[in-house]
Amino acid sequence: MRRTTVTAALATTLALAAPAARANDSEAAIAVGGLTLVKSADVVMESEDLFVSEARVTVDYVFRNTGAADLETLVAFPLPDVENGIEVPAPDYETQLDFRTTVDGVPTPLKLVQSAHFKGADVSARLTGLGVPLMPVAQRFDRAVNALAADARKALVADGLIEEEGSDGKQTLWAARWTTRTSVTRTQVFPAGRPVEVSHSYKPLAGGSVGGMLEPHLRNDPEFREEVASRARKWCLDDAFLRAYDASNRKNTVRTETWISYVLTSGANWKGPIGSFRMVIDKGDPKSLVSFCGDGVKKISPTRFEITARNFTPTRDVDVLIVKPPIVP
Repeated sequence: MRRTTVTAALATTLALAAPAARANDSEAAIAVGGLTLVKSADVVMESEDLFVSEARVTVDYVFRNTGAADLETLVAFPLPDVENGIEVPAPDYETQLDFRTTVDGVPTPLKLVQSAHFKGADVSARLTGLGVPLMPVAQRFDRAVNALAADARKALVADGLIEEEGSDGKQTLWAARWTTRTSVTRTQVFPAGRPVEVSHSYKPLAGGSVGGMLEPHLRNDPEFREEVASRARKWCLDDAFLRAYDASNRKNTVRTETWISYVLTSGANWKGPIGSFRMVIDKGDPKSLVSFCGDGVKKISPTRFEITARNFTPTRDVDVLIVKPPIVP
């Protein structure tokens, strides 16, 4: 069953939680089928100061409208797509993120916009019309599916949108098979010629594993060669990191991986490059190992690493791997 499988898998390489990623602000427009990011013709991002840790992510921007008139627009902060149906719980963005935004120091109201997509089609209206949540969060999702009329539920099963996954002794459990897309949105006024300071803060829904594919007996197994290579590309793993990883190994110990992601590329939707960019990654424990991709990385404290750039155009998102000290049974 879905819940028990996840619990039993914590001593293996299965994920602990849904992938965690957030994103740069990007000007947006509501279009048929959901939220669509659009290129800004007048607003520049003069600076971005990004801090990423397992406990908290903060990002501070300074924007400037270079046009002749004030601009009122919808701005979106896209969250990661959730590929439902895998053996991990769906994240509850509405209650778990603790997402906060201020504009020029004043808290601003936010709206969560979600849509569901299946085999290239937007199925949001169909699901919403049935009262089925677009983000299939555990008990709430199961209750909604079980409350459906039998013919409506059979139709969802026949179309491949849901699949029965046993019972918890109280109700039938269900898995969703669509992808959920989410953005945090707000209406924003950019006065002509005046800088606007925007700050976001939230608690990342970090993913990870106990044990992991990087253990020598797994990463050297030909069966897992492609998976290991994919992870090496994602986190820019090098020989020095792997040597440190192997050196930290002890007999009968288990290491925990934490994965944090941030969608940085949407920052390219503003006019021109980011004038001044700074990113700090905090690995938390000085004894932890950390790996991520970036040029000119500088260690600025026992746990923090910094990247700075001028006139920066992001071409890839941020993916961070933190390997915590071994756990001695």
